[in-house]
Amino acid sequence: MRLTLRDGLLFLSATVRYQGKQVTVPNLVVDTGSAATLLSTDAVAPAGIVPEPDDVLHVVRSIAGAEVVFSRRLDGLQVGKRTVTQFEVEIGGVDPAFDINGILGLDFLLRTGAVLDLGTLTIHFPGEHPALEQGQA
Repeated sequence: MRLTLRDGLLFLSATVRYQGKQVTVPNLVVDTGSAATLLSTDAVAPAGIVPEPDDVLHVVRSIAGAEVVFSRRLDGLQVGKRTVTQFEVEIGGVDPAFDINGILGLDFLLRTGAVLDLGTLTIHFPGEHPALEQGQA
């Protein structure tokens, strides 16, 4: 799957599945420095993922500052052809000044064994043939 390099960051799209609904979330930053995956509340609201009264709120810190988030277990998070089921993510606000809908963190990358090829700006997963995924074979 191709990655997009913009403003010095790697971007991709992912599909979120939750309670029978799905939504494609564009503009996720691939971030090996982030332990967890974070999705924008605005990006996942169409899938019915909204804060609920019994949600436990957490404060996460990054170089950008502190953000209040809640957790949600997705039915699935799919990048390219690879899906992780029953995947817990953090949901929170993302600075609207940037065209970013969240962060694909190390939790997803490690669980899937993702391989980032910076020479070709692609991501692939074990068992996939990178050239076939890119339409080059």
